[in-house]
Amino acid sequence: MATHKREEFTAEEQELAAVAKALGHPARVAIVRLLARRRACVCGELVLELPLSQSTVSQHLKELKAAGLVQGEVDGPRVCYCLSPTGWARARQLLDGLLAELPAADYAC
Repeated sequence: MATHKREEFTAEEQELAAVAKALGHPARVAIVRLLARRRACVCGELVLELPLSQSTVSQHLKELKAAGLVQGEVDGPRVCYCLSPTGWARARQLLDGLLAELPAADYAC
């Protein structure tokens, strides 16, 4: 049976990569910033503030939700989105772990 190269990386490395991938698009960074300012948001309201279509915003929200950074709650015909406190706590933990391993800023290659 063939194995995937991904399986050769730790669960923590894979988890951090998923967070980095979710934040790897400027639209997703903008969505996170909007949600952070508003504390909660309806998808339609996000569309009014971003230069993107409804379907594109929904796709970006789906990616952020899959990474555990955003959570959604059905409210009638709409879905209200907000940042996930536990998802962001874990993202901080993963990033702090990586940054702690990096050499000092005066490191020369």
